[in-house]
Amino acid sequence: METSPGTAPHRLNPAGGCPHADNARLLAQGAVASVELPGGIEGMAVLGHDALREFLQHPEVAKDVRHFRALHEGRIAPGWPLLTFATVRGMTTADGADHRRLRSLASRAFTPRRVEGLRPRVQELTDALLDELAAGEGVVDLRKRFALPLPMGVICELLGVEEQFRDRLHRLSNQVVATDIGPETALAANRELVGVLGEIAASKAAHPGDDLTSALIAARDEGGDRLGQEELIGTLVLLIVAGHETTLNLITNAVRALCGHRDQLDLVRSGGASWADVVEETLRWDSPVSYFPFRYPVRDLDVDGTTIPAGTPVLAGYSAAGRDRAAHGPDADRFDVTRPARADAVRNLSLGHGAHYCLGAPLARLEATVALERLFARFPDLELAAPEADLPRHASFVGNSVRELPVRL
Repeated sequence: METSPGTAPHRLNPAGGCPHADNARLLAQGAVASVELPGGIEGMAVLGHDALREFLQHPEVAKDVRHFRALHEGRIAPGWPLLTFATVRGMTTADGADHRRLRSLASRAFTPRRVEGLRPRVQELTDALLDELAAGEGVVDLRKRFALPLPMGVICELLGVEEQFRDRLHRLSNQVVATDIGPETALAANRELVGVLGEIAASKAAHPGDDLTSALIAARDEGGDRLGQEELIGTLVLLIVAGHETTLNLITNAVRALCGHRDQLDLVRSGGASWADVVEETLRWDSPVSYFPFRYPVRDLDVDGTTIPAGTPVLAGYSAAGRDRAAHGPDADRFDVTRPARADAVRNLSLGHGAHYCLGAPLARLEATVALERLFARFPDLELAAPEADLPRHASFVGNSVRELPVRL
């Protein structure tokens, strides 16, 4: 694998941390970087905006784990922290017709019309959470008390998951996306998550309801669009994890950005920009996902002058691409909600691009827009209760956010 002369692969910190300084250093060297994954596994990351856009839609880049060379050579240990991303059965690890089949089954619940139909319920859940916040005093953890329960509540209602499972599912989801987790804990978390979702699926099979899980089971049983048991559980894993972790980070990062840039908050309040503009700029400036696993070239592939060997696990560097000055201008590091609308070719890529573009992107945008507008209307003087630099970071180089968000209302 090609690197700059004398340059060792960048070791991704399993404990996570703020990615932006490392991203800037790597981008200065090129749009593609060699990286070291946990366990000393060689990988690569595509960081530049244009290179990533091209890579995400390249016809000779696959998602199917059968292309993961190190795994099939026996170099990936059981309990490897990123293994679920590679091996879960579902649309994120499928290609071609198989991917289209799996995606079409779930996509029926995420059409623009159906998502817009969820707006009243999202508003209702948001207002209920704000009422609970208003009843308290002093400093509150806004991530735990607001940014988490809103998207978790919405996705669980869509899937028909009862409230008793939600805290457990979040804890397990958090362990699945962690990159600093030990092998025994990783294996146990994956077994427990599959077990919980299997229990939920079995209950829905016995007592179907008006929810997405029941619809997926019904489609599985029809014969034409057959969804196997592993695919059903894999799809539920994806919908639970991506359906709340991404929006949780998006809302958290947007609140942090606005608290740190009061002039931008004032612009929105005065009508100089919209809450949708805040969401888009947050997606670009502080992407909720930093390095997303995995894609594999099916042959040696040249990407912006760097050869990525066939079978290499490649990370999509969303947080780096969002601040790539070549695409977003010399002020790419600046949070600016009035940033001019860009042409399609340079829009932010933080929710993906191409065939695997995030299925839940419209829902994430709706939830975040409603949440921010109502939050700051209710608590216009909201401010961080700790310096930004002191906020503990998410223990993952996949997710990009903080673990706690202490605020004064």
